[in-house]
Amino acid sequence: MSVYIDKTAIVEKDVQIGEGTKIWHWVHVISGAEIGSNCVLGQNVFVGGKAVLGNNVRVQNNVSIYDEVILKDDVFCGPSMVFTNVINPRSHVTRKEEYKKTIVEQGASIGANATIVCGNKIGEYAFIGAGSVITKPVNPYALVVGNPAKQIGWVSKAGIRLRFDESNKAKCEETGEEYFLKNGEIFPG
Repeated sequence: MSVYIDKTAIVEKDVQIGEGTKIWHWVHVISGAEIGSNCVLGQNVFVGGKAVLGNNVRVQNNVSIYDEVILKDDVFCGPSMVFTNVINPRSHVTRKEEYKKTIVEQGASIGANATIVCGNKIGEYAFIGAGSVITKPVNPYALVVGNPAKQIGWVSKAGIRLRFDESNKAKCEETGEEYFLKNGEIFPG
């Protein structure tokens, strides 16, 4: 397996790219960035020099992954979703030392046009609905939507909405995997 880099992409020196990764049209990757194996960076993606992408990350068109953004394995970033990097940006004030770390845990999905305000953590396998605005941390397996985003349910690893019975058990309709809800947390069976 090799790395594919489209001829229109700009990948600067000193970038780590894992095997099987595909970097498509008009992507710009800054020196120092770390990109894992089997990732796909769609058209017009930007990756900052202090950004880290795990393995099997899918970044759809028109997404900027700024410094201090960490995407763990199996993360999905929908088209034109946004990561911010400064809480109170001003054109006339330089705040590069104030970039806030944003972590997206394994298996989480972020829908198209969602905005992730910097400094927040998205829990593993969470599902962020299209157009949502994340202003606070998101629990693992949580389904969140809206502006500001609110949790409306839970999803399985496969991204299927979970329906809990009276004993706080649910089964993924796609995979059959069982989940347990205890004290506001999800535990796979």
